Amino acid sequence: MFVVPKTAGGHPRLVIAIVALVVLAVSAFAAIQTSRPGAEAAITAHGAVPPRPPVQVVEDLPLLAAEMARHPRFMGGILVARGDTVLFRQVYGLADVDTGQPLSLTSRFRLASVSKQFTAAAILKLRDQGRLNVTDPVCRWIQPCPAAWQPVRIEHLLSHTSGIPDLMARPGWGTRRVTPATLDQLTEDSARFGLSFAPGTKVAYDNAGFNLAAAIVERASGMAFADYLQTTFFGPLGMDDTGLGDADGVVAGHAQFPRGLTAQREPNVSIVMGAGALYSTLDDQLAWQRALHHGHVVSAPAYAAMIADHSPADTKPERGRPHRFWGFGLFDKALGLQVVPAFAERQIYHTGSWSGFRNLVTYQPDADVTVIVLSNDYHQRDQVFLISQQAVAEALGRPFPTGLDR
Repeated sequence: MFVVPKTAGGHPRLVIAIVALVVLAVSAFAAIQTSRPGAEAAITAHGAVPPRPPVQVVEDLPLLAAEMARHPRFMGGILVARGDTVLFRQVYGLADVDTGQPLSLTSRFRLASVSKQFTAAAILKLRDQGRLNVTDPVCRWIQPCPAAWQPVRIEHLLSHTSGIPDLMARPGWGTRRVTPATLDQLTEDSARFGLSFAPGTKVAYDNAGFNLAAAIVERASGMAFADYLQTTFFGPLGMDDTGLGDADGVVAGHAQFPRGLTAQREPNVSIVMGAGALYSTLDDQLAWQRALHHGHVVSAPAYAAMIADHSPADTKPERGRPHRFWGFGLFDKALGLQVVPAFAERQIYHTGSWSGFRNLVTYQPDADVTVIVLSNDYHQRDQVFLISQQAVAEALGRPFPTGLDR
């Protein structure tokens, strides 16, 4: 649960009676919740998911607060929590440069590729429910299926090891980028291209694989992808400001051009439906991270598979450092080695960039630290990364990073 101050005193019998009433109330609540569709995602052996903390400004990381005051050009939101205690929650800059509307603590940002972990979790939830297995051939679920896809398994889609060419690596990307599409149309597009390598032999970042995974979610669940996410995850977890595609209140993405900060008005997230189409808020993301990493979303074996390294053994180092773990919709790496001064604790994370947004959501499991940095300025990649690592370092009690070593 989120931290509530303890109080002393009270007669023992009174305390026992109160505890009994609380147990009965929790049991009744669980019974009610499990009767709702999709509630199994939120109720586990660990009990109900934690209640949400109040949404208010918190600046209990003084070094980070001072750093942000010194660099007012950052545009976006930051939330840092250790366990269930929020250490930092603040927003900076504009929701829309054309209207001058400022960001708020409840602003909805496009998550871009941070969305991939939700698609992976949906597949793994269906696996927990016995509706599919990650070792299933993709051709079991996608019909008609190209002959080249016969060796491709669902696990290859989730770990970027399928060999199916990414959207951006194909001829005609410029036209596809601005043309709306359904999941079926995206599947038909992917089927026109051969494999770039034998499945499981290499890693290559692949949005197309996650679009196919979303199509499989629809076939295995019998529900639209958006409906499955809502019923299974968002509703039970109280993520009322999270959804798929377009919605009222999503802030504008921006980019830095010679003429200045410019709003990006045509996100066309339909072409990354399974790979990057979600929008959310700081606190909805905190609720998701807490639930995901504490066993309230998928089973323990499924979660272990989600954060394991599925890359081939001969995967090369990245920039002279050990390569990241390629999990299912998540990465695992010591990101703090890329800042100065460095720190070596592992982080489970994903970045996101699309149509005027730059994001990084990371979790340090040993200290139970969550850091969420969402920016609606595409050209703030380095700022987003440094801020995230400054937040992790201060929350861990490590020296405060002052620059990048990438």
